[in-house]
Amino acid sequence: MYLFGLGLAAQVASGLGAAPWDVLHQGLHLRTGWSIGTWVIITGVIVILLWIPLRQRAGLGTLLNATGIGVALDVSLLWLPAPDGLVGQVVLLVVGIVAVAAGGGMYIGAGLGPGPRDGLMTGLAERGMSISVARTLIEVSVVAAGFVLGGTVGVGTLVFALAIGPLTQLFLPPFHVDRRVAG
Repeated sequence: MYLFGLGLAAQVASGLGAAPWDVLHQGLHLRTGWSIGTWVIITGVIVILLWIPLRQRAGLGTLLNATGIGVALDVSLLWLPAPDGLVGQVVLLVVGIVAVAAGGGMYIGAGLGPGPRDGLMTGLAERGMSISVARTLIEVSVVAAGFVLGGTVGVGTLVFALAIGPLTQLFLPPFHVDRRVAG
């Protein structure tokens, strides 16, 4: 989970646009003064509660995701340097997105339960909504809400949205854990 949170923090620190959910978390931070990581945890718990009518099941990975990523993001923001110029911002953005994808490959590959936001998407899909429509609806909604609250939307937000799926797919195979019992 730390790598995932570090990647999100790097993207926030780049100043080029936060990841979609972090636009919301950043906007909430600006309105309340509570840290971005605290909002990652709070929204994670709220999203898990939304699973109840969708009959989704949480696993250990779900709970670790809901708490660990927020803590990792806040800790990382404490020590990440402010980028020096556009090149530094772009490097921080790219490293952040790749770190999120690698971290996503690790936690998804471990098979210990989906993250809160992924579980919401799959829960909606199991009730008849396509994955594409569910994910798009969720992501657009949180970006719009975060933007209204003052979160940073920029080229980094768009690059994350376009790159995270293919990059996570790239990182899944090396981290996949086969849970079949040998017989």
